[in-house]
Amino acid sequence: MHAIVWAHLRRCRVVHPGSLTLGAVVPPPPPSTLTDLLADLVAEHEDLDRIVASLDEAGWNRPTPAEGWAVRDQISHLAFFDDTAVMAMTDPEAFTALAEAAMASSGDPMAEHLRRGRAMAGREVLAWWRAGRSAMVEHAGKLDERARVPWFGPPMGAMSFVSARLMETWAHGQDVADTLGVTRTATRRLRHVAHLGVRARPYAYAVRGRQVPPAPVLVELVSPEGERWDWVAGAGEGTGAGPVDRVSGNALDFCLVVTQRRNVADTGLEVRGRAADDWMAIAQAFAGPPGPGRPPRARHDA
Repeated sequence: MHAIVWAHLRRCRVVHPGSLTLGAVVPPPPPSTLTDLLADLVAEHEDLDRIVASLDEAGWNRPTPAEGWAVRDQISHLAFFDDTAVMAMTDPEAFTALAEAAMASSGDPMAEHLRRGRAMAGREVLAWWRAGRSAMVEHAGKLDERARVPWFGPPMGAMSFVSARLMETWAHGQDVADTLGVTRTATRRLRHVAHLGVRARPYAYAVRGRQVPPAPVLVELVSPEGERWDWVAGAGEGTGAGPVDRVSGNALDFCLVVTQRRNVADTGLEVRGRAADDWMAIAQAFAGPPGPGRPPRARHDA
């Protein structure tokens, strides 16, 4: 899941619901500083670390809901791209050469990190991830908030760059938690994932070669603390007063759907309107080719 998505996200407006005469509830503001955002990322790292730290080799080799990927593959994915993020921040020219080669290759872009992780013992994969994420956080902390970091696609703003790493950690962590039967406590950090999910609506269509429907979609979420988080996912035009399609429910369910960790049918989300239905069927907060999504659990388990 690369950050090519940001080329498309910058064309997506997040509109205050008040402009639709639907009330004065505003989306939760992003962290005021890069330091705050990095603290949330470190907390996400630590939550996942606690889940995998005591695994034996059998645990590291357990298959996850991502077809063909074991727990070790999920963690090696994070380790590899944290290492790559360090290269992007410290040696942009070397990173650009790597990215161009990867994007020109006809092979599996994930093959390298899968190969490396599968050649290691589980404790070695964990050590790799710990070292990579620590270095990534250290170097990100030195960025100017106005800096732009090269990535797989157009350069990303420093805050967006860190937010994307948090989303990836949370999403891959969900696959690990599901595999091991761990129920994670939902936190306020979900606002980062939800915000990316809303802004990525145009990308979900672009990556499929489709136009975004002109109808805006109001996203009405309840945070883990019971606050209301509202956004409007618009196509960039046509977001004037009047009825809009809606996706309503708790923030955790929405984040699970936009990271393709749950089928919308397996959540409590209320989806109303053709544009909202269409979006939830293909939503993805991550970049790369169209994700296959997850089948409804009843069908998958049958």
